[in-house]
Amino acid sequence: MLGRLNRFTASRWGIILAGATIGVLAALLPRLGNPPNMGVCVACFERDIAGALGLHRAAPVQYIRPEIIGFVLGALAAALLFREFRARAGSAPIVRFLLGAFAMIGALAFLGCPWRALLRLTGGDLNALPALAGLVAGIAVGVGFLRAGYSLGRAQRTYTAVGWVMPLLMIGLLLLLLFRPQFTKDGPIFFSQSGPGSLHAPVAISLGVGLVIGFLAQRTRFCTMGAVRDVVLMGDTHLASGVGALVVAAFLTNLALGQVRFGFLGQPVAHSSHLWNFLGMALAGLAFALAGGCPGRQLFLSGEGDGDAAIFVLGMITGAAFAHNWGLAGSPDKVVEGAVQVGGLSTAGMVAVVLGLVVCSLIGLTMRQAFAKAEV
Repeated sequence: MLGRLNRFTASRWGIILAGATIGVLAALLPRLGNPPNMGVCVACFERDIAGALGLHRAAPVQYIRPEIIGFVLGALAAALLFREFRARAGSAPIVRFLLGAFAMIGALAFLGCPWRALLRLTGGDLNALPALAGLVAGIAVGVGFLRAGYSLGRAQRTYTAVGWVMPLLMIGLLLLLLFRPQFTKDGPIFFSQSGPGSLHAPVAISLGVGLVIGFLAQRTRFCTMGAVRDVVLMGDTHLASGVGALVVAAFLTNLALGQVRFGFLGQPVAHSSHLWNFLGMALAGLAFALAGGCPGRQLFLSGEGDGDAAIFVLGMITGAAFAHNWGLAGSPDKVVEGAVQVGGLSTAGMVAVVLGLVVCSLIGLTMRQAFAKAEV
C-alpha cells in the first residue's frame, strides 16, 4: 500500500494533485478568516510569528500562524511514515542563515513569498506579474551560478536529535498559540488586534490545512523555486506541472467564491511600485536558488530532519525582524483624501534589497568548487 502511494506521489499526477490541493485550500482560507489574497504566504506567516515572539513590534503583523506549524509537522509525519526522516546538517549553515535573512527582506519588499505571488495573481492582483518576473530572473541567475560550479557542500548525517529540533520548536509554538502566556508586562506573546495579523482562520482549520499541505509537499517534493530551476536547468516540467495546477485550482476557487478583482491599485496588502516588486522578488528568487529551495520547501525539509533547512528558516524569521525593526519592508498602497497613494519601499529598504543582491551574487561567485580547490 505504501509502495503504491509512494509511486503515485512521485508521478506527474501526484504533483498535480498536490498543487491543486494547495491551490484550493489556499484560496479557501481567506474566506475562512485569513487576510485577502493571503491564504498561504510562508514569508508573511513567518513574519507574523516573529512579531508574536516580540522579535519586532509592528503591531498589525503579530500572530503565531498554525499553517507554518502544520507544514513542518505534516512533513515530519510523512517522513516518518515513509522512513525518510534523516537527520543531517553541516552544509555552510551560516551562509544559509544569511540567505534566509536576505530572502525574507526581498519577499517583504514585495509583500509576499512565491506562493503568495501566485495566489495574488489568481485573485486578480496584477502587481504579482513584475514580482513573478523578478522571481524567475533571480532563479535564472542562481541557475547560472549552479552551472558555474556553485555549491554549499554536502550535508552530513548527524545526531537524530538535531533533526527533531525544528519539529519540537513547532510544537512549542503551538503550545504558545493555544495557551497564550504573557512573559512580561506588555510583553510577548503578542497577538495583533487589527491589521493582517488579526485576520486568521480558526486554529484547528489552519493547522489541519498546514498538516495536509506539509504531508503532500514532502511526498511530492513540491517547490516553486525548484519548478523554475528545473525548467531553466534541464527543461524538466515535473515540478512546474504542480505549480501550474496550484494556479489553475486557486483561480477557479477564487472565481467561484467571488474573490477575483483584476487590477493594480487597491489590492489587499500590496503596493504598485513595480520596480521594487521586481527587484525584491529577484533577490528572494536568487537566495532561494542558492539555498536549494523556496521557503515552503525549506520548512518541509526541516520537518524531515534537515538541520540546514532549519537554519534557513531561522534566518528568514530573523530577516523579518530586521525588516520591520529597521523599516525595510514594503508599505501597501493606501487611499489618502480620496486619492491612491502608491506604497513601496523606504530608502533603507531599497538599499537593503540592492545590498542583498550584491551579497547573494558574491556568495554565488565565491562558493564554487574551483574556489574551494584553490584554497586547499
